[in-house]
Amino acid sequence: CKTSERKSRGGKAETWSRGAAKERTLECGQIVWGLAFSAWPAAEDGDTDPACALGLPCLVLATGLNDGQIKVWEVQTGHLLFSLLGHQDVVRDLSFAPNGSPILVSASRDKTLRVWDLSRDGRQVQVLSGHVQWVYCCSISPDCSMLCSAAGEKSALLWSMRSYTLIRRLEGHQSSVVSCDFSPDSALLVTASYDACVIMWDPYTGEQLRTLRHVPLHSTLDSSSEIHSSSLRSVCFSPEGLYLATVADDRLLRIWALEFRSPVAFAPMTNGLCCMYFPHGGFIATGTRDGHVQFWTAPRVLSSLKHLCRKALRTFLTTYQVLALPIPRKLKEFLTYRTF
Repeated sequence: CKTSERKSRGGKAETWSRGAAKERTLECGQIVWGLAFSAWPAAEDGDTDPACALGLPCLVLATGLNDGQIKVWEVQTGHLLFSLLGHQDVVRDLSFAPNGSPILVSASRDKTLRVWDLSRDGRQVQVLSGHVQWVYCCSISPDCSMLCSAAGEKSALLWSMRSYTLIRRLEGHQSSVVSCDFSPDSALLVTASYDACVIMWDPYTGEQLRTLRHVPLHSTLDSSSEIHSSSLRSVCFSPEGLYLATVADDRLLRIWALEFRSPVAFAPMTNGLCCMYFPHGGFIATGTRDGHVQFWTAPRVLSSLKHLCRKALRTFLTTYQVLALPIPRKLKEFLTYRTF
């Protein structure tokens, strides 16, 4: 693998050489299917990277490749840190533990998920088997207690990140589940399927809390279109946990508010495959089959004090712990998202 840098043209090379950002290309030698960023602990004395020299975390990027390899890079220098071997087919998705620990989970077409510990020279910690189809998506809960995986099956699998065992199958969709995401407080899990539905779950109990159905808007489609609206591709939570974004094959990006069963905003797009919120909210990035990333302005809202309190409590309390509290029933229902 090679790293190439592109400096600006027309006599500006001196400006670039003084430390301004450069465009960088990481040559992986294979089709790249999955990406995941994470912070890396500050390097030891003598490291030449500017960020690490200041005692700051370095940014690392994991790339999932067509041949089953995972290559992990230090972004600023382009240095290849690890080549992780084990998967026998395309690595379709990657997810770092959100708490900053060097744990990486990979999902592959070989029907397995693998857990890697980068603090132990990229050692493979566990192989998770249970899917019978290609694994498309994996998501680690923000409290790092659970892992959800979606494959070309009607159920999603929920795993323990502590024991690496299967907790339960989430059954409720009528077609293949292709995407999943946890809310920022880990209290909710959403799954998206080809059946045109997003199901909102309580991951602790396995209960279905709400179903969001994608009703086609015929005015947005050409009369000759053969695109089937049931082909939902991606779902993700907003950073504050009050909105969802979904991408489907009916050429629409939808924004949903948790308290409503209908979208609050639409945007026309074609060939959409995936979506992701900007970490601080306000914008959504979507990826397409034709090689574009598009950016959209998303609804922004000042979270209510009630929601902030719920989010703070649910960050460290499970559903069972909330239900055991000596508080009124309606307050328990609010804290467990039984009422929106």
